[in-house]
Amino acid sequence: MTNRFHPLTRRTLLAGAGSALIAPILPRGSLAQAVAALELQAKADPFPVKPGASTEAWTLHSPQKGPLRFNRGDEITVQLANQLPVPIVLNCRGINGSSGIGPLLDRKPVAAGAKDAFKLQMRSAGTSYLDVRLLGDGQALPSQVRSLVVQESDPVEVDRDEVLLIEDFRLKLDGSLLAPASDPKDAAALFLINRKSTLELSARVNERLRLRLINGCQRNVIALKFDDHEVRVMAIDGQPSEPFSARNNQVVLAPGTRVDVFLDAVRPAGSTSAILLHDGKTARPIGQIKMSNDPPLRATPLPAAAPLPSNGLPAQLDLKGALRVDMALSAVSPEWTKPVDLSTGTPPAFRTKPGRTVVLALTNRATSPMVFQIHGHHVRLLDRLDDGWKPFWLDTLALDAGQTQRIAFAANNVGRWLMEAFVADWAAPRQVRWYGVD
Repeated sequence: MTNRFHPLTRRTLLAGAGSALIAPILPRGSLAQAVAALELQAKADPFPVKPGASTEAWTLHSPQKGPLRFNRGDEITVQLANQLPVPIVLNCRGINGSSGIGPLLDRKPVAAGAKDAFKLQMRSAGTSYLDVRLLGDGQALPSQVRSLVVQESDPVEVDRDEVLLIEDFRLKLDGSLLAPASDPKDAAALFLINRKSTLELSARVNERLRLRLINGCQRNVIALKFDDHEVRVMAIDGQPSEPFSARNNQVVLAPGTRVDVFLDAVRPAGSTSAILLHDGKTARPIGQIKMSNDPPLRATPLPAAAPLPSNGLPAQLDLKGALRVDMALSAVSPEWTKPVDLSTGTPPAFRTKPGRTVVLALTNRATSPMVFQIHGHHVRLLDRLDDGWKPFWLDTLALDAGQTQRIAFAANNVGRWLMEAFVADWAAPRQVRWYGVD
């Protein structure tokens, strides 16, 4: 077994972040049934930092434990109760095309002790999450994210479906946690996987696993490496991609990025392989895959998987007739604002008519890497000559200092939608703008 990452520099880390069962196959009957309501309570919760010791963090509770799972086509009534001492706004990351859910624009902050309710339509299958971090900069405590899975209408050729949620925190010398956009000083970096310091996955020989990787970190770009196991990327940011093998079995994720991979467990029975996390500075073990001594699940591995079913995003984009917008990203910019200061009276970055293609030229003018996130739509990453695009969709993109990237999307979802930008650094503030499709 090897424990070596493909050599990572900051630039290669960011480059990866931008691009980035036949016995039994999961049957339709195993999918979650339609749920009429999703009850969420935002409150402080014990946060174990080591055996016998804990502090507190803010989190989203619900009667459903673990990842929230729904079916494509479900319509959910979300009921949010704010039991925190500060206002919050719920961010439904990656859930597009559902009108009236835009945080800060359609859904105003929920005051301490207050409640909110709205409809959430699961139009697309994919991996997403919920959080209340938009107003979280400099607060008393950091908040955690809640993973959300919308399952395909038809069965997918895997034996198991697992979520791997990575979150990061800063632990102060007094044992408490530090919120983002605060100087970490001597606070130690702490990474968790599924709310644990380490995770063990068991697998039988020739079993196929679908791993839904979520970077729920506050600011960190990370890479996950699966030692001795080939992983094939099947979806990025909740949208199917052309399947491709991850280079060196390593997947790079910007904060907010979700990547679905298929892993065929073909190692010998009884063997153990590491799952390593690299944060741009060092690699550390965060989990392992342990091969069972039980008989193989099937005689031979499954054949190469077909692409996941489309969510109906357009096959072609009209770049010639596109609205083109240049947008500068920087650590602090007068064109961007703090989330707490955003309102519908704030001028939009742009407006467009429904159905028109929009091309954004994003330039990072900061001296450090930055992360850009767009709400309401998924985008194609354009080739340098503007004559084509990469074979996947994104809603999150990392840019190195001085780098320019062009992205394009068909503005098919009417409404007011956020864009977020922040330096990939714990102390950096979150900034927002909005755009309109009307």
